[in-house]
Amino acid sequence: MTVLSQTALLTELEPVVEKNLDRHLSLAKEWFPHEYVPWSEGRTFDGPLGGEAWSPEDSTLPEVARTALIVNLLTEDNLPSYHHEIATLFGRDGAWGTWVHRWTAEEGRHGTAIRDYLTVTRAVDPVALERARMVHMSAGYQNVHDQEMLHSLAYVSFQELATRISHRNTGRATGDPTCEALLARVAADENLHMVFYRNLLGAAFELAPSQAMRAVADVLANFQMPGVGIDGFARKSVAIALAGIYDLRQHRDDVVMPVLRQWNLFEVTGLNADGEAARDQIAAHIDTLETQASRFEERRAARAARVAATTQA
Repeated sequence: MTVLSQTALLTELEPVVEKNLDRHLSLAKEWFPHEYVPWSEGRTFDGPLGGEAWSPEDSTLPEVARTALIVNLLTEDNLPSYHHEIATLFGRDGAWGTWVHRWTAEEGRHGTAIRDYLTVTRAVDPVALERARMVHMSAGYQNVHDQEMLHSLAYVSFQELATRISHRNTGRATGDPTCEALLARVAADENLHMVFYRNLLGAAFELAPSQAMRAVADVLANFQMPGVGIDGFARKSVAIALAGIYDLRQHRDDVVMPVLRQWNLFEVTGLNADGEAARDQIAAHIDTLETQASRFEERRAARAARVAATTQA
């Protein structure tokens, strides 16, 4: 079976990119970050303008919701690195290039809107947030798949959906209708991005089924969210999972499985030996995720019971 080069794949998939770009533009709704920020709640901070210093009492948001908002925002902040990666991978010409710039423009407003909301509502310490932004962006982001296109398409197919779910659940966790409406709007963008990438990899399964299958297997085996480089990410991720904002059960049932079903992955034909092996690895990985998710749910329930018992005592 012929192995298609990166150049051949880019060329063969360009009509699919063009078709899905047209679809995306027909569905994407224009929206404005400033409309989702309660500006009247804002007041001047301390510093050169002599305002009031931030205090933890300034925010009524639950701590875990603030943690999730910070993780989501810092992840969005690395957009320059993400743009560099996909522009290098997909190119800046033709339909690929048009998509790269459109995606970047849409993603850019997410960080703007979330930061404005957090600053105006004094939901987080703005000094600590800026310092975290500097540290995270100074490290940048690098594609772990060595600019291999099918691996990158597989990764964003899952990651964009995971991000959508994380934003939506974070909004609900805040208990603030304003924040929930903002993050629902951000999540709608992420969902359209996921569909775009998912459709591209679906077309790749028809062009190079074994290569696409291998890409999916490799990505799932080592999947990490792009914010993994954030300082304290592991600790923050545990808190977010315990709160049910994004956990292993959601990752398996609401991200991995729906995307695989859209590709009809277990019905794909024309696989070579490595493609078949990759599919077996995916099936095994799904079983492993089920075991891990169930164990986490049991530990979370036991923890909640201990906390409840302590509170009642």
